[in-house]
Amino acid sequence: MLLVVAPIWFNIWFAVLARRFDYPDILRKPIEEILSRFRAGGSGLILIWWAFAASGGLFVAAAVLLSIVLFPQAKTASVVALVVGVLAGLVQVLGLLRWVYLVPSLARAYGDAEASEATQSAVEVTFRAFHHYLGVGVGEHLGYLLTGAWTGFVGFAILTGDALAPWLGWVALPLAVGLVAASVEFLGPNEERGWALAGKAVPLLYIAWSLWLLAVGLSLII
Repeated sequence: MLLVVAPIWFNIWFAVLARRFDYPDILRKPIEEILSRFRAGGSGLILIWWAFAASGGLFVAAAVLLSIVLFPQAKTASVVALVVGVLAGLVQVLGLLRWVYLVPSLARAYGDAEASEATQSAVEVTFRAFHHYLGVGVGEHLGYLLTGAWTGFVGFAILTGDALAPWLGWVALPLAVGLVAASVEFLGPNEERGWALAGKAVPLLYIAWSLWLLAVGLSLII
């Protein structure tokens, strides 16, 4: 049930953020526009971000239980898959929680009618630093990398076991490769502008990954 609920929950709140906050396109806008629109969203927008971050927690629980189902005998493989899955969900939560506990105070300080130019400049530097570290580094780079690795572990377990249909394992492998490849979008020579191909591929990969996760969950239920 968690494997079914987690991707549905994730995509519902992703769609709500896309409508209310123009997410994820808003992330490429000037900082002034991002903070102004965030402040205009009020407490309701903060709660939406919290709900979106909670999808990572649902995935953590699902990854723990699935490792027990798929690796009943292989204890080492079970532990590795469990740790990778938990970390994949945890880094997503850590990256998204900045919108719940950090960005609100930055938006207030930036939009204060009495804020000096120096204060606004300091807010911009702080926002940019946390955006690149928690958003791009932790949430996206580590998130994509660990999610791809976990998907690969699960795909291999499905193919070598008998708990699920083999086609679910074959579907998992290219998704795993795609997510791992997308994790280098802003790495090395791509650090400043990003790898355009990865940026276009990530939304499609996550839609396909969500459908695959649903299929795995439904297969276990049925």
